[in-house]
Amino acid sequence: MTMLPTRRSGRTLTAFDPSREFEDIYQRMGQLASATFGGLSTAPPADMPWSPPADLTETDDAYQVHLDVPGAHKEQLNVLAGEREIQVTGEIAEPDGGRRRRSSRRTGQFDYQAVLPGDIKADQVTAELADGVLTITAPKSEEAKPSHVAVTG
Repeated sequence: MTMLPTRRSGRTLTAFDPSREFEDIYQRMGQLASATFGGLSTAPPADMPWSPPADLTETDDAYQVHLDVPGAHKEQLNVLAGEREIQVTGEIAEPDGGRRRRSSRRTGQFDYQAVLPGDIKADQVTAELADGVLTITAPKSEEAKPSHVAVTG
């Protein structure tokens, strides 16, 4: 990384490293939040399940859930479907090889739940894992499908 010009800090000259500055600010903000809120942290404990990012879409015939689970294998995923609910549990293992220096990806156990706007055919729900995205397709029950209403007048 290219070092920027030096700056004076008291009487000594120090090299200015922007990434180190941001890390220092982040640590200080964490210390301030910890002191202010009595040790509460916004990050969940490592052993607490987290919820991966997801999108819920709807077509005339089905609801679809697109769940981001990079690094997960199909054997690590458990999908349950109810009348109006989809639940996905699983675990994303820590990557092998080398020490992790920085990461914004989550690992460990996760739990995702979605309450759908209408009833589904739970026995016809499908799930496909491709390129780190789990796509769950839940066909709507006949009562939940929209029907065309003729306008008279």
